[in-house]
Amino acid sequence: MKTLIIFTSVHHQNTEKVAKVIAEELNADLVPIMEAQPGLPASYDLVGFGSGIYFGKHHKTLLRFVETLQPVTQKRAFIFSTCGDGKIHHAALKDKLVTKGFSVVDEFFCRGWDTVGPLKLFGGINKGRPDGNDLAAARAFAQGLKK
Repeated sequence: MKTLIIFTSVHHQNTEKVAKVIAEELNADLVPIMEAQPGLPASYDLVGFGSGIYFGKHHKTLLRFVETLQPVTQKRAFIFSTCGDGKIHHAALKDKLVTKGFSVVDEFFCRGWDTVGPLKLFGGINKGRPDGNDLAAARAFAQGLKK
């Protein structure tokens, strides 16, 4: 299964850590959003999309990128994220992918170190996350995508 992972990781490389573990497990091509081209997903069987969560949504660069994609027919995709509040916030990205014709087969999220806005005044929350347990969970998630 030829797999591509498109991601952005802005502040503490939380999402990049998760993306690398998933890519390693799936032997996937890992492409930062700034290097991704809209036609790239066409030649892959499975495409992952991930970023940190900012005010309840994936990073704006990832959302904008998905808007540039050509429609597909039931291409398999997965979504992943890191976030400070520990809640899943995938609805906006999932809606955009489904509108483009992707079939979102699974989703993963974990906590990440968050120092955005007022959180920076006291060192943020979830320092040290994603940790070894989070990365093990990401690896298990990726193994599930092989089925």
